[in-house]
Amino acid sequence: MLRSVAVLVLDGVAPFELGVLAEVFGTDRTADGLPGYRFDVCGPQRAPVRTSAGFHLVPNADLAPLEQADLVAVPAHDPATTAPAEVHEALRRAADRGAYLFSVCAGAYLLGEAGLLDGRECTTHWRHVDELQRRHPSARVRCNSLYVQDGRLLTSAGTAAGIDACLHLVRQEHGSATATRLARRMVVPPHRDGGQAQYIEAPIPKAPEAPTLEPVLEWLMGHLDRQTTVDELAARAGMAPRTFARRFRAETGTTPHDWLTNQRVLLARRLLEDTALTVEAVADRAGFGDAAALRHHFTRRVGATPQAYRTTFRDRTLTG
Repeated sequence: MLRSVAVLVLDGVAPFELGVLAEVFGTDRTADGLPGYRFDVCGPQRAPVRTSAGFHLVPNADLAPLEQADLVAVPAHDPATTAPAEVHEALRRAADRGAYLFSVCAGAYLLGEAGLLDGRECTTHWRHVDELQRRHPSARVRCNSLYVQDGRLLTSAGTAAGIDACLHLVRQEHGSATATRLARRMVVPPHRDGGQAQYIEAPIPKAPEAPTLEPVLEWLMGHLDRQTTVDELAARAGMAPRTFARRFRAETGTTPHDWLTNQRVLLARRLLEDTALTVEAVADRAGFGDAAALRHHFTRRVGATPQAYRTTFRDRTLTG
């Protein structure tokens, strides 16, 4: 049973992500019938720590609580932050004795430094997933997850995803009823659908640099609503279909169908955000033909239905 939590803070710690852990595990709600935890904020020397917001905070403990805590948590830190060897060793000892290891957002970098992501599934904020994978090539970084649990390792994406992961852990340790009551107390949903893809900024679709195929791609970008075939595109490029398919992959890194579907999803995202068009009209304008096809491809690539995405991201000044 989860009873004690030790949170590691170093220079560059993000106050909000630290606050998420303090809100869930460091706030005494036992009077409401919710679980209570021993909660320690730990630093290597118990000295003041500079936060990413510029102010300083003072940990209430050194690294000693990491030796016994049921959960050792690392909030987001500046990705350039490096931990001293004693921190890496304490994190590894916690993992070896079976404690939960939990990172919020860029806190995953510090777990990676300690070698705790090697061969494990994990995630972080979508802006950091490529760099995390570069630094730790043996880690299995899942870029579209709000949080990932691999055994006793739990990693989450940015900010609010840390709340999702905390509630997941509470649900796992104390049951769904407890997690739901805690979520109500915090005025947050007990569970969120979808993944990070719905929060990644969608650029205005544009043709990539593709020397041979640039005229064809520019034409496609201006006619996303039009149904077309590889044979037709090949003819427009003056190539045989098989030659066109090989050239397309060489210059764009993907197939014509996959590239076109991705561009249509990007356009659909913009239309859902910036217009009052119906989902059916968005499907037609983006070239999917009907709402069912739009829902299928949109949900697969964005992790949310078109309607759910619109509810979250639509410009509130629009009417209709």
